[in-house]
Amino acid sequence: MAKYDVLLGAEPFYFDGNHIGVLVLHGFTGSTQSMRYLGEQLASEGYTVCGPRLKGHGTHYEDMEQSTYKEWIQSVEDGYQWLNDRCDEIFITVLSMGGTLTLYLAEKHPEVKGIMPINAAIDLPGLEQMRGKTEPRFLDAIGSDIKAEGVDELAYEKTPTKSIQEILALTEITRKDLKTISAPALIFKSLEDHVVPPENSTTIYNEIASSNKEVIELKNSYHVATLDHDKELIAEKCKAFVKALL
Repeated sequence: MAKYDVLLGAEPFYFDGNHIGVLVLHGFTGSTQSMRYLGEQLASEGYTVCGPRLKGHGTHYEDMEQSTYKEWIQSVEDGYQWLNDRCDEIFITVLSMGGTLTLYLAEKHPEVKGIMPINAAIDLPGLEQMRGKTEPRFLDAIGSDIKAEGVDELAYEKTPTKSIQEILALTEITRKDLKTISAPALIFKSLEDHVVPPENSTTIYNEIASSNKEVIELKNSYHVATLDHDKELIAEKCKAFVKALL
């Protein structure tokens, strides 16, 4: 298999700070570029921030085709452990499939101090029609669902059908254990999202066991809200959420 270089702007990022850590995760077919602004904003508060690149992402869609959801989980576990070696408390903020991975992490690591999922995916009816299929090998892109003009997400121009099977499997296993999550949760929901139905965020809110939970509606952004009109609002809300829990 060809070895692909990491695209400019899709590199993992790390900001050394204090004993409070924040894991920042990007989405399916996307890259760290979509989360860098939020990561920088959190780092400006003095926090230690880790933005890992998920396996098979930020290179070429043929590279992603070879990666599995278990490898995506390992990518975030590695990031979590990097923070765990340096920090006393860890928060997680995420976009899209990163949200799925966050929910999975929160299920496995009840010590997580708080989660901040942004348009997280646990039910993808638009992809269900591809369940179990192998053809066509690639579908059209799902990236750059952004309302703001002139803003592009660094994401793949094709979506591997094999990778769709992986995200469907990931959402399925994550959805089953939502009730085990008790960490405080700040849930962001774009009211118009052409990738993940907004009802996903409502389901997450209803099914997690957290007593401290809130949904923030994003009225001026599509799916990739971290690059859209509401990115400053998201950053301010996340910073306030972390401060309130320290």
